[in-house]
Amino acid sequence: LCSVPTVIIMKISSSAIASLLFFGSTCSAFVPSSNKFNAKTVLNASPISGSKGTGEGWLAKPAAPVNNEESLKKTLDETLKGATFKKRLSLLGSTGSIGTQTLDIVDACPDNFVVDALSAGNNAKLMAEQVMKYRPKVASLATPEAAAELKELLIAAGCDSMPDIVHGPEGIVEAATVSSADTVVTGIVGAAGLQPTIEAIKLKKDIALANKETLIAGGPVVCPLVQEYGVNMLPADSEHSAIFQCLQGMPPGGLRRVILTASGGAFRD
Repeated sequence: LCSVPTVIIMKISSSAIASLLFFGSTCSAFVPSSNKFNAKTVLNASPISGSKGTGEGWLAKPAAPVNNEESLKKTLDETLKGATFKKRLSLLGSTGSIGTQTLDIVDACPDNFVVDALSAGNNAKLMAEQVMKYRPKVASLATPEAAAELKELLIAAGCDSMPDIVHGPEGIVEAATVSSADTVVTGIVGAAGLQPTIEAIKLKKDIALANKETLIAGGPVVCPLVQEYGVNMLPADSEHSAIFQCLQGMPPGGLRRVILTASGGAFRD
């Protein structure tokens, strides 16, 4: 009977990643909007009280506008392309949960995706398997030792298309900025995802964001860059993507609250 719905989001599978990688086939992208604040980009343009600790006006100016003119046009343009699109990916965190699920989607849609760069921690064995399968131009691991192990594994496997093997923070940035990729999936944990995301945005690469710290720690820097360079940023992690999709077509004042249930890896594991 309540006229303002409550949306409950449960932890979901890789469908969240799939929806963002298709970039707008069913939802509006985080396309940059004008500097002038537009009330159409928010659920409720008037400042309202949030939950305890969020302060006044927490919904008045969201970082991710939906249902504005720019995002709706992007949705229409991408939808009209149908299944004819092709995206070239740089995947940061390829051996983790987000990374492996992204590669599952690449496997399911081989005509639509090419993997140009992979970045991971110290799992050289799994990285070697991924390199042999996807043949990226760049493969980055966390340490020199892991990078050396990867090279040895690839040589032993008879790799005939050896990638540029790099390591450390510089290696992650190199993977994120590989020239041929047009979309960067950031699935690495912590503040390590901030610098490569910034550098990718500066090269006008779209961002599929599964790294919360990028906006928590760097939001005041990242959001203006998204607008300045005219790139798309979409949420890749399950809760963020689910909330984003729920907001599509939502009229002003049409949503009262969002409840996240069983959120976080501790519940999954």
